[in-house]
Amino acid sequence: MKTIREKQILVGADFAGYPLKEAVVAHLKQFGWTVTDMGVRSPKEEEDNTDLMFHRIGLRVGAMISEKEFERALLFCGTGMGIHIAASKCPGVHAGVVESVPAALRAITGNGVNVLAMGAFYVAPQMGCDIADAYLSHSLGDGYEWWKNFYEFHKLAMDELDAFNYEEYKANGFKLKHLGDYPLDLEVDPNLFNW
Repeated sequence: MKTIREKQILVGADFAGYPLKEAVVAHLKQFGWTVTDMGVRSPKEEEDNTDLMFHRIGLRVGAMISEKEFERALLFCGTGMGIHIAASKCPGVHAGVVESVPAALRAITGNGVNVLAMGAFYVAPQMGCDIADAYLSHSLGDGYEWWKNFYEFHKLAMDELDAFNYEEYKANGFKLKHLGDYPLDLEVDPNLFNW
C-alpha cells in the first residue's frame, strides 16, 4: 500500500474539478509528494470522454482505496458531492466533502476519512492547498481535540461502520450490532481549562 508516511497520494478530478486539482497537485509536488492521478489530466482531453465523468472517476479512485493500493485520496469535482458519493460506494471507503481547514481536520481526526473531496465551485486554490495540508498532516484521533478518549470513541464508530452489513442490520430490526460500547460521558482533561 502506498502511504501518507511515504508521501504517496492518489487524486482524481472531473473537468469541473480539474483547475482546483491542478493547484493542489502543484503545491503537493513542491513539498515532495508523489501524486498518482486517475482523472482528467489535461484541459485538452475530450470533454465527451465518458470515462472521465465524475462518478466513474470516483468509483475508480474508491476501488483503489478498497483494494488497499493507496492509504488516502483527494477528489475534486464541481461541488465535491457527486465524486465522493461514487467513491463511497466502494467497501472500506470513508469519504467526506470539505470546504474549510477545520472541516478537513475534523474529517481526518474524528472520522478517519480516507477519501477527501473538494468542490472547485466553492474552494479557492489556496484554500484547497491548505485543506490538503491539514488533511495529510493528521490521522484519526491525533492532535487537536480536547477529549482524552477522542481516538477510542471514534475508532469504535469506524470499526462498526467497516463491519456494517445492511442485510444483517435490516434482519436485526434496524438495530446496529455493537462491537463494543463506549461511555458517552466523555472525559475532559481538567488542565485544559482554567475557568
